[in-house]
Amino acid sequence: MKDLYIFNNGRLKRKDSTIYFILEDGTKKVVPIEQVENLHIFSEMEFNTSFINLLNQKDVFLHFYNYYGFYSGSYIPRKKKVSGFVDVKQAEHVLNPALRMYLAQQLVYSAIHHILRNMRRHKEEVGELIEEILEFKKQVSKAKDIPTLMGIEGKVRLAYYQGLNAMIKNKDFYFEKREKRPPRDPINALVSFGNSLMYTAVLSEIYKTQLNPAISFLHEPGSRRFSLALDLAEIFKPLITDNLIFSLVNKRSIQKKHFELIEDEICLLNETGRKIFIQEFENRMSTTIKHRKLNRQTSYRFLIRLECYKLIKHLIGDEDYRALKAWW
Repeated sequence: MKDLYIFNNGRLKRKDSTIYFILEDGTKKVVPIEQVENLHIFSEMEFNTSFINLLNQKDVFLHFYNYYGFYSGSYIPRKKKVSGFVDVKQAEHVLNPALRMYLAQQLVYSAIHHILRNMRRHKEEVGELIEEILEFKKQVSKAKDIPTLMGIEGKVRLAYYQGLNAMIKNKDFYFEKREKRPPRDPINALVSFGNSLMYTAVLSEIYKTQLNPAISFLHEPGSRRFSLALDLAEIFKPLITDNLIFSLVNKRSIQKKHFELIEDEICLLNETGRKIFIQEFENRMSTTIKHRKLNRQTSYRFLIRLECYKLIKHLIGDEDYRALKAWW
């Protein structure tokens, strides 16, 4: 067990080196803290500083989701893997336009590769959109600045979303356009929820390396967000989250009954739907593939950390960064 998801209201209490989850009716359950890396809280929860101190000792991350099930913030233990040298090099690669552009382009190339990988499974239906995206891909190397590059990436996403209905074989679900705040239909709800899970997964892996999660290359570094997690999530959203959505919807594991409409305009997964999605997300993250360079089985989750290691090697001048492009 690496990730534990809590949906019931209650209290998390520490006694010595043991964590108890106490439900509102007084029922007490032991939380296997030694086996947990991430605690995801989808409910109202009480805890104290003693509990937080144990999370620090055990390097357990605490992620919070709001009433609508979307990511709202994290409690991160004190970072133990720090490197002033890597911090300086990371900052240099943001401040130097050419160095930053190279890394940002690599991230966009990877995202486009995985988007096209998804679409080519339905090339008869979305062939024209594939050609359109290939033309946008040619523009990536010509981008003169980050806003232009982000604009190209946005056009790729728009074309990709136009083809979603051809990739979704369940006629109970229809996608019109991407709407984030708030999601207004089931597919938007699934995309937003999946992106929240992917963001926290990427953030957790970044913290296991010397990278600074606030210093990013494609997204603009700013206050109050871990923008490097947004950068790396661009690689893995089409590879993992989108494919998971297609599978859940097309196999009818997720159905209309797993959604609820709030205030007649906000569409959300209900608790049952979230649990189904999370279970399949964890299954997908633990799925392994034979890594052609390491020559061993590697989980999808560990691929995220490998991407961090590759970035570090690039920053310190050991090896040029080539963003992941799925070969399997």
